Amino acid sequence: MKIAVIGGGPAGLIAAGTAAGRGADAVLFEKNDRFGVKLRITGKGRCNVTNNCTKEEFFDNVVSNPRFLYSAYSKFDTPSVMSFFEGLGVPLKTERGNRVFPVSDKASDVADALIDYCRKNGVKFINEKVCKIAKKDGFHIISTKKEYVFDRVVIAAGGLSYPKTGSTGDGYVFAKDLGHSVTELSPSLVPLICNDDICGKCQGLSLKNVKLTACDTVTGKTVYEEQGEMLFTDNGVSGPLVLSASAHMRDVSDGRYKLYIDLKPALDEKTLDRRLLRDFSENKNKDVINAFSALLPSKLIAPFVELTGIPSYKKVNSITVGERGRIAELLKRLPLTVKSTAPIAEAVITRGGVDTKQIDPKTMQSKLTPGLYFAGEIIDCDAYTGGFNLQIAFCTGYTAGVSASEL
Repeated sequence: MKIAVIGGGPAGLIAAGTAAGRGADAVLFEKNDRFGVKLRITGKGRCNVTNNCTKEEFFDNVVSNPRFLYSAYSKFDTPSVMSFFEGLGVPLKTERGNRVFPVSDKASDVADALIDYCRKNGVKFINEKVCKIAKKDGFHIISTKKEYVFDRVVIAAGGLSYPKTGSTGDGYVFAKDLGHSVTELSPSLVPLICNDDICGKCQGLSLKNVKLTACDTVTGKTVYEEQGEMLFTDNGVSGPLVLSASAHMRDVSDGRYKLYIDLKPALDEKTLDRRLLRDFSENKNKDVINAFSALLPSKLIAPFVELTGIPSYKKVNSITVGERGRIAELLKRLPLTVKSTAPIAEAVITRGGVDTKQIDPKTMQSKLTPGLYFAGEIIDCDAYTGGFNLQIAFCTGYTAGVSASEL
């Protein structure tokens, strides 16, 4: 059985190594000079391998088409992935949020272990760009250098995010050429660009233990609400909370989505008002601008006071009940208006992909073209940040590799 795997990322490496380990003649195509290029930069170079959570928690964190993944996850679940990598000589550790990293904190250790796994199982590596896949008497793989013929093909060419690593959307073209539909492609787990001056003024400021709420002004619904960390950028916001919120935003247009930051989620409104009265009493002879040092990070104070509309030189003992109410309101619900997402090149993953209705979830084989399989980001499945998307890549890659190698 001759199998071609297109794409040397996490899904492709697992698929090729698994197929070869089960006796198939597997060839892995990668257009970069190195394999696992994108994998080497994941988790800020540390590689968040998976999430050490329960099965239920895993599916709670899958945003698009979680049911499609039931079978693949059961074949290669979180404990299996962790055991697999530790068996390859990559000891793992679990950190906050159940995020799993190599003990070495080196993503390269994960990538190199997968490459060694493939090599030991007899995978042949070909560093050539695949230009076309045609189905004739078998699958004809046409690269920049020559034409190859295979019995089966696994497309694991990634999405559109991080194009410098080779994810340029080639797999979607191959899928369409072979009769498949591709759902709308857009960035997910991506920073958000906002219309508000406060973002640039607070650029680089990280907020911890805040609550972020995202609302769709068209439907009037809250699409996301969670507590955690975020940060201001030169033109918007980013960080874990923002990336996760972006996964719930569809058809992002200027003004459609509003964000609200609760800077004091541990305090209800009455408790917060008592806190303000106490702080203001202790600073009653100071200017307003100098009365927030115990409430806000220093970089946020001036932009925040500006938003209240209270003159910064006004004495604290002159603040009215209405002005104190405005301060409390902004502390609990600091508004930002989303203009757009950052470009898809800056997204962690691509939302959309090959329509899951056209793929057998038990095997990852095409329902339209026998012998064709899909794995990883090219499939229309995406999840929150935290190791869940790599888990999807690993379990779909493993399932595709097992299925493609069966006679």
